[in-house]
Amino acid sequence: MNASLTIRNGLLMALVALGLTACGGDTDDLDKYVNEVKARPGGRIDPLPEITPYEIFTYIADAEGVRSPFVPDTPQATVGRGVGGTRPDLDRSREFLEGFPLDTLRMVGTMYIGETTYALVRTADGLIHRVVPGNYMGQNDGRIIGITDSEIDMVEIISDGIGGYIERDAAIGLSD
Repeated sequence: MNASLTIRNGLLMALVALGLTACGGDTDDLDKYVNEVKARPGGRIDPLPEITPYEIFTYIADAEGVRSPFVPDTPQATVGRGVGGTRPDLDRSREFLEGFPLDTLRMVGTMYIGETTYALVRTADGLIHRVVPGNYMGQNDGRIIGITDSEIDMVEIISDGIGGYIERDAAIGLSD
């Protein structure tokens, strides 16, 4: 068993050595090409583009009617502050369609039952739901305020980024 293993290893080593010597063939044409490329004259490098200096702007309160970027807009600063401002109703129980981002909901039609107009909304999982004005959809407390044959009009309550809330109009159009 040892003798056959030794013979096998010897043959393997001979094949590897033979394979490596085959790789070291004639490289004259490669050397000629490399020398030709090195002999070519170097190209001209374009100059760096000119850098325009940064213009410094000093913010001065009430200078030429420009508002300081560090002070919030007056309407935004007052909306949502205090007791009477716009705020999400945290005591309201959430509706099913509030678990979906608004951009994943699609209006697929309308339906009339008596005097009531319903909008048909398809969720990402393919289920269709009926909604009426007053229902909520989307993740930003979006309340439906109107339904037409071509869209669902809504008002969302979103954070203004400075501790208050603002109302934003939104709509979902009829999908093709």
